Amino acid sequence: MSLVTRKAPDFTAKAVMPDNSFEEISLSSYRGRYVILFFYPLDFTFVCPTEIIAFDRHLAEFEKLDCQVIGVSVDSEFSHWAWKNTPVEKGGIGNIQYPLVADMTKRISRDYKVLLKDAGVALRGLFLIDKEGIVRHEVVNDLGLGRSVEEALRVLKALRHLEEYGEVCPADWHEGEEAMKPTADGVAEYLAGHAK
Repeated sequence: MSLVTRKAPDFTAKAVMPDNSFEEISLSSYRGRYVILFFYPLDFTFVCPTEIIAFDRHLAEFEKLDCQVIGVSVDSEFSHWAWKNTPVEKGGIGNIQYPLVADMTKRISRDYKVLLKDAGVALRGLFLIDKEGIVRHEVVNDLGLGRSVEEALRVLKALRHLEEYGEVCPADWHEGEEAMKPTADGVAEYLAGHAK
């Protein structure tokens, strides 16, 4: 069952922080900010570094939108640290600047319903959590299918537009484009203006 519209399951766990220190963090400590919480299967694998590095490359855009990015896998914080401290050209991820959470007990992955029990790892789940701690968007991919960081940014911007203006965002909406009033007339007006 989807977590969308529900309170995001809270957790407290060890993480490797941007400065490479180990810290115990809680999801609830980010209340008042948006959060992109994403799960990936394992450190030192193949698709995972492409996503982790892509989130890091777009980090300034997320921060500008008052959004904290947090990565989670079933690896230990020591494995996360080792991966961060391995050069990209040697299979590492480099010094990414957002927390990587250790989910050794697999409780967080289970609570977010992304644990692939047969493999003992998390599927590629991504959750957009609003400032009140409510899940507003989720997407879950199989192990071999990488996610779109640009789509995560697009949906975050759509949520912010909805909250600020009360307008709903149509298919493929991007920031700066026309949105719709959430009424039958608003939809009809939008569709009439966008007929091909």
